[in-house]
Amino acid sequence: MSERPAWAERLRRERAARDWSQARAVANLQAVYSRATGKEAPSAESLLRQWKDWEAGRVTPRTWAPHIANVFGTVTDELFPPAQPVGDVGLLQEAGMDTADLIARLERSTISDATVTGVQVTVERLCTEYRYRDTRELHAEGMTWLRRMTRLLDERLTFRQHRELLSLAGRLALLVGCVEYDAGRHVAAESTRRFALDLSGEVDDRDVSGWAFEMSAWFALTSGDLHRVVAAAERGIEVAGSRGVSAQLAAQAAKAWARLGNARQVELSLERGRAVLEALPMPDNPDNHFVIDPAKWSYYEMDVHRNVGNDALATLYAQETLRAGVRPDGVERSPMRNAEARITLAVVAARAGDADAALDYGVDALAGDRRSAPSLALVAHELTQEFDRAKLTDDPRARAYAEALATFAS
Repeated sequence: MSERPAWAERLRRERAARDWSQARAVANLQAVYSRATGKEAPSAESLLRQWKDWEAGRVTPRTWAPHIANVFGTVTDELFPPAQPVGDVGLLQEAGMDTADLIARLERSTISDATVTGVQVTVERLCTEYRYRDTRELHAEGMTWLRRMTRLLDERLTFRQHRELLSLAGRLALLVGCVEYDAGRHVAAESTRRFALDLSGEVDDRDVSGWAFEMSAWFALTSGDLHRVVAAAERGIEVAGSRGVSAQLAAQAAKAWARLGNARQVELSLERGRAVLEALPMPDNPDNHFVIDPAKWSYYEMDVHRNVGNDALATLYAQETLRAGVRPDGVERSPMRNAEARITLAVVAARAGDADAALDYGVDALAGDRRSAPSLALVAHELTQEFDRAKLTDDPRARAYAEALATFAS
């Protein structure tokens, strides 16, 4: 007999993490359906039979999928992922050239549309490599291409080419700024972020502008300026509107409200971001750092639920983050998200009195090479506080954890 589909098991785990019976889940589904459609929901008996079939994996809840996702505070494509490959973007061969050919074309006085397409594919590749590539290497190549692009803007270009290259330069500047911040170069990162914002203003690129404000919210979150996080998120959402970045801006606000202890604002911010993300199509390249991947919603919720003390949900979303972030062969697709997921599991274990699991997860979380020092330090110090509460600081693994944290969080 075959195993249940992953989405069916996820339904059961989402329900169990909230300590809901199937009848309770159905009652909540009826309420969500009525609010969303303005219609009376089917009877509880009818829906309960369907719910049992869904959790058993016997029937796919096609028309009900958005309402079920809403019940659990997530989005349809995250709970019921579409059957499409997720992975690396195509190479420059798609544009009919390799890197050397593209560089040669950039040296010419007249730039073709094919050359602009080659630059576009290169920026896409670099933004996709952010998840895993060595910080110094990515920064060096990003800066090299940014210099080439700014020189290119002085060449003879059509109006459309000039606008496209300005937008691409803005996106690449965002990437360079993120990498600088990951490496602890906060002043340089802020200057680069402002440069990206200026470029976006020249062509009214609301997507790049929104991401520039998202970076400001991220900088404020990791420095502990929680009210500035909310202000930057509100400004970014105002600029970006219904674009995907608004979902991440709302998530940053939710993280800040969670740390401020305002549960109501956490709920409102998460729903705001969820609604934006639900309305968007599945992205062609969800690995691009500046594209909102529905699978990332678990990562947002993981942080929020850890900070408000919902340990069962924090555990569920940490496990989902790791499931999406580790390939079947064990290779890490998203090492930075994975590190924070392991710290979440460590925090929950420490709260539950499982010292061995907490210490093991904590040490493992700091072992990777690709990491965002400010972001990881933010959550890593939460685990240090749990070690203190549990009086584990004398354990050799706790000392190893403290030493590893000191190497990049000083």
